[in-house]
Amino acid sequence: MKPEPISVTELNKYIKNKVAADEFLNNVFVKGEISNFKNHYTGHMYFTLKDENSLVKCIMFKTSAATLKFMPKDGMKVQVFGTVAVFERDGVYQIYCKAMQEDGVGSLYRAYEELKAKLQKEGLFDMAHKQKIPYMPKTIGILTSQTGAVIRDIINVGTRRNPKVHLRLLPVPVQGPGAAEKIAKAIEIMNARKLADVIIIARGGGSLEDLWPFNEEIVAYSIYNSKIPIISAVGHETDFTIADFVADLRAPTPSAAAELAVGNRDEIISKLDNYVKRLKISLKRKTELMRLRYEKCMASRVYTNPLQRINENYIKIDIQVKKMQNSVTNQLIQKQNNYAKIIAKLDTLSPLKTLGRGFCLAEVEGKIIKKSKELQTGNVLSLKFQDGTQKAQIL
Repeated sequence: MKPEPISVTELNKYIKNKVAADEFLNNVFVKGEISNFKNHYTGHMYFTLKDENSLVKCIMFKTSAATLKFMPKDGMKVQVFGTVAVFERDGVYQIYCKAMQEDGVGSLYRAYEELKAKLQKEGLFDMAHKQKIPYMPKTIGILTSQTGAVIRDIINVGTRRNPKVHLRLLPVPVQGPGAAEKIAKAIEIMNARKLADVIIIARGGGSLEDLWPFNEEIVAYSIYNSKIPIISAVGHETDFTIADFVADLRAPTPSAAAELAVGNRDEIISKLDNYVKRLKISLKRKTELMRLRYEKCMASRVYTNPLQRINENYIKIDIQVKKMQNSVTNQLIQKQNNYAKIIAKLDTLSPLKTLGRGFCLAEVEGKIIKKSKELQTGNVLSLKFQDGTQKAQIL
């Protein structure tokens, strides 16, 4: 008989009950490194606890978080006590933490935070100091262990992207006592001898203790003082070291560092081919446009009948000359008419006209007599007629 299927909810509920019935899972004591830490505004804390190979989700509710004597942060090594339970809705299990304490590297993490704050204050992390990574470097310097997956990954990725790139390995220890000094010395040698166009500092993932050489002050200053651009690819994507903050560029993994440092030869060739095609198309269009403009110019009247423009201008000049002549003639006629009118007015007002009608002009000693009372007996008058002057006396 075919069994009846159950729902996802029923399955998750079954698993939840099974986990809840396990006495060991009800009281677990786990150590690991905190990552993806979120301190929610409600007071609950959400984070992931991880080691080199695995991770588990954790939650610490507000009531338990209030008892902590320190603030958890990403990268901290801690020990947590709590209960493993299944979150039925999502079908995932997580640790519900009741207590938490710093693990043995708590002091190391504090030293990391203190050095990070100090170097940040001194300006070693400033973006203004970051150098640009060359687009197509000829030689790439690699500072890492000469054995292991890191160098193989960089070689595989680098040569795949550009078979002609020159990879120059300067082997250095990437953990343990004295590693920081040797890493710093290797950076100085690369710069002094100009052995590369860009440097990749790389190592695989590990604990905070394993990555500690890349958190040393001597390495930070060597990276800061390097005249050659440096890409830092230390640890996994979630790991951050002092070297990452000082370097000109951080890569999440060594393979990603190789991709950032080595230009893809095939992509560049494809781009160049595309540019050539676009240039040819552009030149063809430009040539066609110039040909059309040439044909249009040659078909214009300037070339087919060059004298027409000149003759049209002659006509325009003749018209303007005729207008000027007419204007002068009209002004002359107008002035002559005005002159004739003025002469006619003067002639009408002339005293000679009055004398011609039988009147005469009487004067005494050059003074014109207008009224009879101005005369006295015995005055000698000068009578001016149209044809001459005669003398008379008042009796």
